[in-house]
Amino acid sequence: MVTVAALYHFTSFDDPAALQGPLRAVCRTAGITGTLLLAREGINGTIAGSRDGIDRVLAHIRALPGCADLRWTESTAADPPFAKLKVRLKREIVTMGRPDVDPRGAVGRYVDPADWNALIAAPDVAVIDTRNAYEVAIGSFDGAIDPQTARLRDFPAWWERNKDRFEGKRIAMFCTGGIRCEKSTNYLIGQGVGEVHHLRGGILKYLEEVPEAESRWHGGCFVFDERVSVTHGLQEGPHVLCHACRRPLLPADRARPQYEAGVSCHHCNHETDATDKARFRERQRQIALARARGVQHLGADRGGPAD
Repeated sequence: MVTVAALYHFTSFDDPAALQGPLRAVCRTAGITGTLLLAREGINGTIAGSRDGIDRVLAHIRALPGCADLRWTESTAADPPFAKLKVRLKREIVTMGRPDVDPRGAVGRYVDPADWNALIAAPDVAVIDTRNAYEVAIGSFDGAIDPQTARLRDFPAWWERNKDRFEGKRIAMFCTGGIRCEKSTNYLIGQGVGEVHHLRGGILKYLEEVPEAESRWHGGCFVFDERVSVTHGLQEGPHVLCHACRRPLLPADRARPQYEAGVSCHHCNHETDATDKARFRERQRQIALARARGVQHLGADRGGPAD
């Protein structure tokens, strides 16, 4: 069984580039795969490997400047969910594109999973899902508002268009692991919203800790690795990934006439032309040849942190 750890931490790294090499070396020595992002504002990523390997990497990260109180969420996978290791330098560990947004200053009030149901049931609370539209499509909380955004950077514009709807409301926000809410709640505080809450540890922590019989979550939670989705108890969900558009599909969706593995699905069939599809078919052929040789084709790995 493979251990999977999703983590993020906002802190000040004066020189992220100096941290990249040692972190990559520890991960490689520990046999870890996945993606870790480093920026001046902190670290974000999801990694997978053995129990001992994960512990070694987490210990290294906790020893980085300001990371002693690092939090993370763990789950398991039957097979390695990542093909390789990536340790990358970025401008932001999750991209909002707003220099005025800084979660190291102020964020919404954290709400533990055990207290989340009561909060979102309150009549004066508006619940906002901060994830991308394709993630929301496969699962969300009862009554949550879907902004229909393609990226987190679209959220400020959506709020500006819709803010009058939320006059006099308390705001409760959630996302996969919590990182997008760190920035979105800081943004709302900066916009003068009086009371903003967000789910500590995100959907993943909620699905881990709240019994299914008491849950107000419906559907699957999209994850950025080869498992595609998880459900209550962080069990692997039924979804597969369209490797043409990266949207999640239920098994029944593969029976639709628009589906061709790695080439198209009912979501994206109309979005690409014959030239694109021919290129995708060639990529699939190369992936199949690589697998037959027992190696991993670079085009087969689509995992990475949320954006």
